[in-house]
Amino acid sequence: MRAGARTDARAEALVEHLGAVRLVDHHVHGWFTEPGDRAAFESALNEGATGPVSSGFDLPVGVAVRRWCAPLLGLPALAPADDYWEARAATPYDELVRTFVDAAGVDHWIVDTGLTPGLLTDPGPRSEVVRLELLLSEVLGESDVPGAFRELLRQRAAAPEVVGAKTIAAYRCGLDIDWSRPDDAAVAAHAQRSGERVVDPVLVAFGVHEAVALGLPLQVHTGFGDRDLDLLGANPLHLTPLIRAVESPVLLLHCYPYHREAGYLAQAFEHVSFDVGLAISHLGARSVELVAEAMELAPFAKQLYSSDAYGLPELHLLGSVLWRRAMAEVLGGWVRRGDWSAVDAIRVVDLVAGENARRVYRL
Repeated sequence: MRAGARTDARAEALVEHLGAVRLVDHHVHGWFTEPGDRAAFESALNEGATGPVSSGFDLPVGVAVRRWCAPLLGLPALAPADDYWEARAATPYDELVRTFVDAAGVDHWIVDTGLTPGLLTDPGPRSEVVRLELLLSEVLGESDVPGAFRELLRQRAAAPEVVGAKTIAAYRCGLDIDWSRPDDAAVAAHAQRSGERVVDPVLVAFGVHEAVALGLPLQVHTGFGDRDLDLLGANPLHLTPLIRAVESPVLLLHCYPYHREAGYLAQAFEHVSFDVGLAISHLGARSVELVAEAMELAPFAKQLYSSDAYGLPELHLLGSVLWRRAMAEVLGGWVRRGDWSAVDAIRVVDLVAGENARRVYRL
């Protein structure tokens, strides 16, 4: 057998493995309890939207829906948007959900239940991360806010389904804050001046430090998100003082367009890991380049799979399909060139697909 034929056969073995490997989605939300109308569907394709937008089908993720989701509804790949919507609307919603979610090939979901829980169905089998700012808002009226929060967090952390905590500081105050641990007197004073929505950096830092003091893995939203986010303030490099101060695992979520900065942090600090979820779906065909850039610097044991899918069951599928496709393109290319062995590539696939998440969250 020629050397080129051997490397092609090895790359095909990698592609086959990627098609079969089961995933741990380490950061995800549920899907809508109701299918909604076309306007709601197209709005949900736009991560930054909080109201009416131009057609979601005119986004990269909209093309990806037509490319990868349409065949599961009996349509040709890249069927017109009108045909896609007609087929979707004609499919019973429970059947639609199962079609897309089952095809994602996920064995375990780690769910952020803090975002519009009344609108979403909670996936399973699953674990849960606790939103710290949401938990803080529940105790702001107490006479002893620091003590009440510690007790509530301790109770939540003791639940068998809880495997970590999450801060949405990027949305509330940005990541460029004083990350030193505040004392109880400062927390109490700032709590008295706080509104119902926790945006005070002192309170945010307090919640984070209490979570890591319990040994909880800490998820931090970084990079791309909704329009109420200040993207400049969502650069994970702003977290460097916090990372230096704590020992619990820190998991940088999403990261794009700061995924190279996240890769540096994952290389530089043993307890830092990251993902490029969310952006994988929203970049569509360009997600191959995103995954390649994420693989440039960071240790392979520090990268995790996530979809961050919210609302649309199509997004739970797209995260999986586009990640598998990107890994096949990137690692398969290296195998074909002789830069990597297929054994190396398959090992890295297994790490990112689920082994790293199972280790970090002690699943």
